[in-house]
Amino acid sequence: MLDKFRSIAQTKAAQVILALVLIPFALFGIDSYLNQAGNNLSIAKVDGYKIALPEYNRAIENVRNRMMSEGKKVDPAMFDSFEFKESVVDGLITKQLINNDIKKSQFKITDQQLSQYIIGMPDFQKDGKFSQELYDKVLQNNQLNPKKFEESIRNDLLIQQVRDGLQKLTFIPPNNLTETLKATSQQREVTVAEFKTKEYMAKANISEKDMQAFYDQNKSKFLAPEQVKAEFVVFSLTSILPSITVSEDEVKAFYKTNADKYQNQQQREASHILIAASKNAAPAEKAKAKAKAEDVLGQIKKNPKQFEELATKYSQDPESAKKGGDLGAFGRGMMVKPFDDAVFSMKVNEISGIVESDFGYHIIKLTKVIGEGGGFDAIKPQIKAELIYQKAQDKYAALAEDFSNKVYEQSSSLDVVSKKFNLPIQKTDWISRNESDKFFKNEALMNALYSKESIKDRRNTEAIEVTPNNLISARVVDYKAQSTKPFAEVKKSIEDYLKFEAAKKLVTTEGEAALKSVADASRKIDWQATVLVDRKNTKGLSQAVTNHAYKMPTDKLPSYSGFVDGNNGYVIVKVSKVAFPNDDNEENKKEFASSYTEALSSEYLSAYLKGLKAKSSVSVNQKFFEATQKN
Repeated sequence: MLDKFRSIAQTKAAQVILALVLIPFALFGIDSYLNQAGNNLSIAKVDGYKIALPEYNRAIENVRNRMMSEGKKVDPAMFDSFEFKESVVDGLITKQLINNDIKKSQFKITDQQLSQYIIGMPDFQKDGKFSQELYDKVLQNNQLNPKKFEESIRNDLLIQQVRDGLQKLTFIPPNNLTETLKATSQQREVTVAEFKTKEYMAKANISEKDMQAFYDQNKSKFLAPEQVKAEFVVFSLTSILPSITVSEDEVKAFYKTNADKYQNQQQREASHILIAASKNAAPAEKAKAKAKAEDVLGQIKKNPKQFEELATKYSQDPESAKKGGDLGAFGRGMMVKPFDDAVFSMKVNEISGIVESDFGYHIIKLTKVIGEGGGFDAIKPQIKAELIYQKAQDKYAALAEDFSNKVYEQSSSLDVVSKKFNLPIQKTDWISRNESDKFFKNEALMNALYSKESIKDRRNTEAIEVTPNNLISARVVDYKAQSTKPFAEVKKSIEDYLKFEAAKKLVTTEGEAALKSVADASRKIDWQATVLVDRKNTKGLSQAVTNHAYKMPTDKLPSYSGFVDGNNGYVIVKVSKVAFPNDDNEENKKEFASSYTEALSSEYLSAYLKGLKAKSSVSVNQKFFEATQKN
């Protein structure tokens, strides 16, 4: 109901989309799923079936509404992300693939099965029984007709039938389950001895001859990139703003023309109590609902502090009732008109009388006003700033072409544009392409600056828009070609590298020797504290050490093994004990069996969907998504 009451609904993407595809829709939201829209733009195609823009838009809205109804807190920006949109399309493709397979496999839901399901839906229950009157009323309130609603439910049940069939295929032999539980829950008592590479670097002796030889054999690794020294000017809208003036009369005239715009910028926060009554309800039913609303209003007047408590108790808007009637923040026009007119005429903490809308009877409490809602004095600074910016944009657009022409016509110097447009000439130190972000962060400008023409003739680059309303022209002042760095410059880095490589060999030799000495105890090993770990809780051990510990044989304990831990050094691992804490815990066994079965079932479902996609012709309109991302 709240979905329809508010004209804008605010609500993890791929998982949610897949859930919406494979699980029947909640009742509220089916209306937007079924409504038709006239737009033939193809978003994707599945074996000739075209997923058009309206279907895509409805799916987006369904996810928003579903998240909202489940009380999920989601950043609204998520809905504009490419990942979210991609997930929606993937969900629609998946649903169509399943629908095609359902038809091919001749799955069926009988009328009796459909009837039993609808009769059992909580949305149509009254006093524990199916109510035809409630069924008709709910469909009517959500602008649904029985035929389309039942077709949608039948299709959802068919999809559920596919999913249930895959779940029934999930079978785990008892022995397999027992062994998997053991492998998963097994604990190991582990300690380690570490031989760190860095601690062995001091023992590595690198001669001047070694460093020179490495340099001579690897000169390609010591290339200095080509570099330029450049100067540039920035023609920006922000440099024009200080010169723009706006008169009082201009501000007043603009306000007069756009008064509605500024009034609509105000937002309000309110709570309400709704006693539901459809606009098409019988007069007696509406009268009964209104009398109930008046009774609740009477209770509020006696004790206004009870508003939230009474909203939770009586309001028939289920989502806001959970929050004491709170509807959050909204702007003008986001609510149905009678509610909108009432709430925007109220003062903070004021409680309305009975307000009738198509949804029934509301009692409203205004809790907060956000922003200015009109009035010239309040909005004057904002209007002035808008007019100044607008004029600056116009002036920038008019002068930008002149700036571009001048840097081209007077290409041997930036002095002319600097004087004409009062722009300072800025300079860089030596910069390579990789260091250009310090100044420009624009690939087109760097390509122009490093072009043969710019380097050879030292001419201005064309005026390039590096960001909106910012033009830059630059010229090369000095240039260094790519060259090999001299030995003296890179000697220290070569020495450090060769010492580290030598230390890695030393530490491996030392570690392996220490591992061999474990059996005869011929040398003392500095073991760390022993910890009892499992696959999830590593007690501070690195993942590499834990993984190695679980690969070690445990038929004879203690067990010892060593490995090279990348550049870190050499590690000796000791496993002294193995435990199976869940062996005798029946509750843990049941919980694991359930989780294991669910995971395996999900894998079957994933494999099924991948198989459908592999056998089908699927295409996505990438240009549409590229365009929406740009916008």
